[in-house]
Formats: sequence, C-alpha cells, structure tokens
Amino acid sequence: MAKLQAHHIRVSTFIHATEEPEKVLEALETIFPESISQEDIEFEIINTEGFFGNPIKVVNAELKRSRNVRAFLENLKALLSDEDKEYLLEHLDEKVDDEGTFYIRFNKQKAYLGEVEVGEGEDVIQVKIKVKAFPMRRESVVKAVEEWLRE
Repeated sequence: MAKLQAHHIRVSTFIHATEEPEKVLEALETIFPESISQEDIEFEIINTEGFFGNPIKVVNAELKRSRNVRAFLENLKALLSDEDKEYLLEHLDEKVDDEGTFYIRFNKQKAYLGEVEVGEGEDVIQVKIKVKAFPMRRESVVKAVEEWLRE
C-alpha cells in the first residue's frame, strides 16, 4: 500500500469582501478530517487589498504534526473521485514544483456545499503538500504522488 509521506500541509484561500467569512471557513473544514482538532491547525488570517483596493483576507491553515499530516492525506485520498485522481495524474508534472511541493486546487463553492472537487481558476482552496521523498528530487516526488494516486 503506497502511502504518501509529507513534512507539512498548507491550505489557503481568499475571503473576498462579497463573501461571508464563516461560509469560507466552513468550506475549508470540508477537506479537513474530523479527527484533527482546531488546536492542531495553525491558522493565520492576513488582511490585504485586491487590485482595485477591495479588502481581501488571506486564510492560511497549516498542519505540521506527522499524525495530523497522515490523517489529512488519508482523508484527502478518500475524498478524491476517480475523475479527480485521473486529472491530477494527467497534470502531475505541472502540479509538483522543484522543491517537492504537490499542489492541488479545490472548487471553493462546491466545498461549501460539502463536496470535494478538484478545480482550477480563481475561486479555489489551494492545498500545498510538502512531500517527503528519497532522494529529494522532483522526479522522486512525482513518482511518490503517482503511486499514491494510482493505488
């Protein structure tokens, strides 16, 4: 059984002035397993401005403890549909950077409705998984993620 190992996971999204912060945070909760308590998630909310001066909040949530990282990855894999796994496999080269981070974007509107669907575009929840691979090279990370998604 191929298990993906990771150093840490960072989940981020934007809260636009037209959105209700509680609903966006609810959407974020959709991809976190219930076994991870709020105390185990390092939250950061940054107030900033958009291109036209509109207020935007950047929400970052990070998991560092290995137990929580493992639980998140197991939950994430269970949430991914076969179509989403295929999409990620087809685009894997562009989803892994040279530092060994695997990027997945989820449709934020669907997440609010309790559905997890890989999405592209502006209104997304981005998950950054800093993968552990040996040797630590991009090719090793791509191979590890590929095995994990195919299993």
